[in-house]
Amino acid sequence: MDIAVLGLGRLGRTLVPLLRSAGHRVTPWKRGRPIPQAKLLWLMVRDDAVAEVAAQVPPGPIVLHASGALDVEVLRPHRPAGSLHLLQSFPGPEVATPSMRGVRAAIAGDPEAIEAATSLARSLGAIPVHVQGDRRLYHAAAVLAGNFATTLLAGAGRVLEESGVDAKTAREMLLPLAMASLQQAVEDPAAALTGPLPRGDAGTVRGHLEALQDVHPEMADVYRQMGTMTVEMLTRSGHVSPEVAQELIRSME
Repeated sequence: MDIAVLGLGRLGRTLVPLLRSAGHRVTPWKRGRPIPQAKLLWLMVRDDAVAEVAAQVPPGPIVLHASGALDVEVLRPHRPAGSLHLLQSFPGPEVATPSMRGVRAAIAGDPEAIEAATSLARSLGAIPVHVQGDRRLYHAAAVLAGNFATTLLAGAGRVLEESGVDAKTAREMLLPLAMASLQQAVEDPAAALTGPLPRGDAGTVRGHLEALQDVHPEMADVYRQMGTMTVEMLTRSGHVSPEVAQELIRSME
């Protein structure tokens, strides 16, 4: 496919070589240059610049944006127009080039744009999924699962450092646990939980919070909030009784 990639931030710099490796003819573009001609233009600029760049695109080609949070209307009056958002982390090729194999690609838009985005996603090894609903909720879910998982791992690493483990080793120790927990949670999150909450060990939970309050009180707050959500999930699924749940909640007050 003849593609112009509009924007050479971390996403664009990563995808240009991947698209070329997948057999596409790719013309990269950055601000200040004329918009290149191509059958498909894929906008990979910041969300607040998508409408501005789209307005510079002459009518005719298929226009896609790569934003997770924006709907297709931001590209109007272009038709066909759509969106193709790869549900993956792109830190930039200088840091890492993630695999696209099995990554879900959220697709929406006009029929011809959906057809092109579907073909494009599959050529990269991604799995296309139609997401026609509220894109803010879709992207919020991505931030919760992606960005905040990173933040949580970093916070857990800081806590582990307090026990005498250096920072990098702390994160390396926690990563296999975090990865396994996430993988096991896909089928049944409540059943995948281990540790003091599903066991009903309120005394252990209380001890965790006492220790956290001394060294990282902000992580104690995170523990309470996440712990409460976890107990609610365990209760709804029947993995702990209402009585045990109440005892656990009291241990986190």
